[in-house]
Amino acid sequence: MEERWKVKTPEHVTLNFQLAGLGSRGAAQIVDSILLALLYSGMIALLVFTENQMDFMLEGRGWVIAFVILVLFGIQWGYFFLFEWFSGGKTLGKMMLGLRVVKEDGGKATVLSIFIRNLLRIIDMLPFYYLIGMVMVFFHPQHKRLGDLVGGTIVIHERKKQRLKKKQTLVEKEIEKRDLESGQLVIGDWEKQNVTKKDWDLLKTYVYRYPTLKPEEKNNMTREVAEILLPKLELEDETKSEDELATRLYAAYIELREEWEFHL
Repeated sequence: MEERWKVKTPEHVTLNFQLAGLGSRGAAQIVDSILLALLYSGMIALLVFTENQMDFMLEGRGWVIAFVILVLFGIQWGYFFLFEWFSGGKTLGKMMLGLRVVKEDGGKATVLSIFIRNLLRIIDMLPFYYLIGMVMVFFHPQHKRLGDLVGGTIVIHERKKQRLKKKQTLVEKEIEKRDLESGQLVIGDWEKQNVTKKDWDLLKTYVYRYPTLKPEEKNNMTREVAEILLPKLELEDETKSEDELATRLYAAYIELREEWEFHL
């Protein structure tokens, strides 16, 4: 039976999330652990090879061991932190299992929340291989370990993508030209609620008209639409050129079209 987490937005819209339980989270952790083990093995093999070639390192063996421990910790912590930060709340293991870390309100996990939840892995890993973390995930109503509790995060199953039944020739050509595909741009469920029917109609009109416009018209329309929509999706960036803004708007269209095409 699926366990759900419901969030009520200020607009009185209820967001439903499927919580990731111990089984799926454990499977993702096993995948990540295997990858980390391969990294550790490669590093240790390199160290052994280097030490055999450099006799002077033998004299400072204690310093070398301390350095290795520090580096191993950095790899362990950095792997989870960097992947979840740059991949929208997903490690390689979570990607394979279709999981994602989000805030309790359904929004994208912040850098601070990701930092906290991964820093507290030190405790969740005790006394061996995440025993404390597994016990907490098993018994907690929202399947949270200590890092999730303090960081204000939950781990959810991502919504499965659906394919559009109709193909819009000009739109799809523009998407292919810009080398875009579903999943490249991360928009949190909370940010999606900022998009109104009027916003969606504006974005849809834009992506359909853009390929038919002259260069100057494209730039003007892109700038106007970007100023309206990107702040709502927390994707604004004043340093972007018109062409880069157009790419970002098309990527946003790809991520939003399922909800609006299939659920209106």
